[in-house]
Amino acid sequence: MLGGDRVVRAVLFDLDGTLTDPKEGITRCMQYALEKLERPAPTADALVAYIGPPLQHTFAQLLGSDERTQIDQAVAYYRERFASHGMYENALYPGVAAMLAELKRAGLRLFLATSKPRVFAEKILDHFGLAAYFDGVYGAELDGRLSDKAELIAEILRAEQLNAATTLMVGDRLHDIVGAKRNGVSTAAVTFGYGSHAELEAHQPDWLIDAPAALVQHITA
Repeated sequence: MLGGDRVVRAVLFDLDGTLTDPKEGITRCMQYALEKLERPAPTADALVAYIGPPLQHTFAQLLGSDERTQIDQAVAYYRERFASHGMYENALYPGVAAMLAELKRAGLRLFLATSKPRVFAEKILDHFGLAAYFDGVYGAELDGRLSDKAELIAEILRAEQLNAATTLMVGDRLHDIVGAKRNGVSTAAVTFGYGSHAELEAHQPDWLIDAPAALVQHITA
């Protein structure tokens, strides 16, 4: 149960800022891309606000440009370093593996729903030994398709024949909340990721979750 009488049968998880802390890898790859373009690279702390949204949106902001060729080049440089180093400069949040194990034991279906390219997401789950917990892994394609969270969630609901009324989206940024609501899916926002309390509260998730164990308690109570 979640929220009294609402049964949850499937849970969609964001990756960055929800299951793993990717700060080191993501910020280093952003800096690498900007340096390759001979543009000033902000500090890692200044880049934290850009963790979560699709890369195309991030580099449009960082470059102050909507020129597709320049943005695509920045994304290519980012992925160049991410594929070799960045995806492994990452750490699981404490309690995540235990949370996933408990939810599987409770009989829920679990799916990854990330704006990160699916090919990288699959490798990260394998790296941390989490792949076996998931019934499906969904993410953006390298050409940018399905990088919008609302479109991605709609694709998961369609492909897996999930009922939106019994599905929960768990994430740490406004894109997770907005994308879920557009599909009639309940939302749980984690407060230990990269979305500020102000950002999360402004978009009115159904629940705020302070730790992985708390999510288990809410869903299975």
